[in-house]
Amino acid sequence: MPVITVTRFQADPSDAEELRARHTALVSATRAAFPGLTEARLGRIDDSTWVGVWRWDSAADLRAARQAVPGNAEAAAAFALTREATVDDIDVLDEH
Repeated sequence: MPVITVTRFQADPSDAEELRARHTALVSATRAAFPGLTEARLGRIDDSTWVGVWRWDSAADLRAARQAVPGNAEAAAAFALTREATVDDIDVLDEH
């Protein structure tokens, strides 16, 4: 069953371009190591509130990726620019 992960966080508006670049690097590194990441989107609600929406083939793919995060340089770099992060995992039950 697919899983969608929604990560909401705060970042300084002056870091917007760097945040986007680091997100791109994180997505590339994650896809290279974990092919279960099928979509990754980054959006902004306002100047300092951001949302990352990632879609995984399965909960097992998401778990495997999360186990690797503590040693992942791209993840550390991307999250270094953020604060007040919250994460929700959504099991996709129906799609049309």
